Amino acid sequence: MIRSLIYLIPDFILGVIERLKIEGTTILLVEQNAQAALSIADRGYVLETGRVTPSDTGPSFLMNKTVQQAYLGM
Repeated sequence: MIRSLIYLIPDFILGVIERLKIEGTTILLVEQNAQAALSIADRGYVLETGRVTPSDTGPSFLMNKTVQQAYLGM
């Protein structure tokens, strides 16, 4: 039971974030699951040693082969 809750909580939280976005709330999200975060993000940023390296729209990040290999583990 607890194990299944562990997997449901992140999905629930991302759902809440997505609803807040639809309502017009600005959100700064720092998330380990980059694919999930970028799927609902308007913009994505990568920080390396304190500097923003690439930045783009969430969907563009997800489709960019270089970003996929370097940052998303795809």
